[in-house]
Amino acid sequence: MIEESFSSKSAIQKLIALMAMLRDKKYGCPWDLEQTITSLVPHTLEEVYEVADAIENNDMVELEDELGDLLFQVVFYAQIADEQGYFDFEDIATAINNKLIRRHPHVFPSGDVSQYPIEQEITPDQVVINWDAIKETEREEKRRKSGIQANDKQLSLLDDVPRALPAIERARKLQKRAASVGFDWQEIEPVLNKLKEEIAEFEQAIKRADAEQISNELGDILFTTVNLARHSAVEPEIALRSSNRRFENRFKWIEASLLSQGKNFKDVELQELDLLWDQAKGSGL
Repeated sequence: MIEESFSSKSAIQKLIALMAMLRDKKYGCPWDLEQTITSLVPHTLEEVYEVADAIENNDMVELEDELGDLLFQVVFYAQIADEQGYFDFEDIATAINNKLIRRHPHVFPSGDVSQYPIEQEITPDQVVINWDAIKETEREEKRRKSGIQANDKQLSLLDDVPRALPAIERARKLQKRAASVGFDWQEIEPVLNKLKEEIAEFEQAIKRADAEQISNELGDILFTTVNLARHSAVEPEIALRSSNRRFENRFKWIEASLLSQGKNFKDVELQELDLLWDQAKGSGL
């Protein structure tokens, strides 16, 4: 009986089996059967953000649930790819196992786990430097295997930075990749000066009422701000999410304050709202 064989499986084996059942052409779920690797992308991105939200809220119960949803996305992709003859979940797990061993030579110097554990002396910064060097070697190997030669077309260091990334994260990765070959400021002061320069250019575009230039210059401000975050050792996405949360909390505080006075936003001037904002900040929000 299927129930007996199912109950004896591990949790991950059950998940893979359930996914196969959901994709069964005769007995499966119509919605799951309709999905493709492409159609799953928005759902995967949503699950990633829900994981981030649970972490931001320090909600471990929710995090456990959201990580399960994210794992399900991986199993879903594996099932579709298996049906199409590309790879399965075992191949995915094997690939990441091999990658982790390959990218941690300071932990696995023999290229396998046979010498683990060994004592090591390496700093986190050195690990990052080694990791990036290994990734570059892997990129070159992928190009070689795909038959791409330097004389076939112009290859760029930036070619494989995913275009589907959120703009802030892609800006950070583009800058980091360029910095790996020395295209970067060594101190934060020139970055601050660049930000002031971009703001001045934005102000000029505003004065000219040039819509396209306004958009371009604002984009440059945002790009430079990401660079400023990188040079400050701050994750820009986390910093912006934190600012969003502070704005949300302070705005809600103002709402509650107005409500307690029998007022709403339409009843007060901006100057009074600004004072309330300062009070919200002063309250520690």
